[in-house]
Amino acid sequence: MNSFRTDCDNPVTPIVSIDRRAGRRYGIPLKLRWKISRRKRLLETGTGTTLDLSSGGVLFESDQQIPADSGVVELAISWPVLLHDSLPMQLIVVGRIVRVSGYRVAIDIAQHEFRTARAVFGRT
Repeated sequence: MNSFRTDCDNPVTPIVSIDRRAGRRYGIPLKLRWKISRRKRLLETGTGTTLDLSSGGVLFESDQQIPADSGVVELAISWPVLLHDSLPMQLIVVGRIVRVSGYRVAIDIAQHEFRTARAVFGRT
């Protein structure tokens, strides 16, 4: 016996709008630092805050405008969970800028990794 229901089992199927994004987005405001470099030369740096993130992308608000043609950007995002309840973590994201609207920047993630961050003394 099949325990799964299909749309054919239910004649009244609600219409659901489909989000074309690959990953579920999480609206978590996290502090970040960003840098843009080309051919191992640092071009620009700044700070910002994430607006939402997913496994495939990050939308953040920058402290300054970033040109849309900047290409590749690296984000160091302050992670809200401590490693072993004592070490601050960062999510390092490298990706391509896909959209800029004012101070809001959308990144398509190419690679990511977690790293331990230096402890900031006097931090509350």
